[in-house]
Amino acid sequence: MYVCVCKGITDTQIRAAVEDGASSLRDVRNTLGVASQCGKCGILTREILRESLVDSNDEQQLFYAVS
Repeated sequence: MYVCVCKGITDTQIRAAVEDGASSLRDVRNTLGVASQCGKCGILTREILRESLVDSNDEQQLFYAVS
């Protein structure tokens, strides 16, 4: 889905930026240019960023089986 119409940025690109190390809106803006023109996409970009960071943190947790 397109998040930033001005720059043609999708949610998939934002998630990929997080996987590549972006951890803030500033990082995503510097990487992709999102929220750098009209700014209307900033709120949705933040939501996607938060979700992606939570998902990546969940994947990094190690679970051990208890016998």
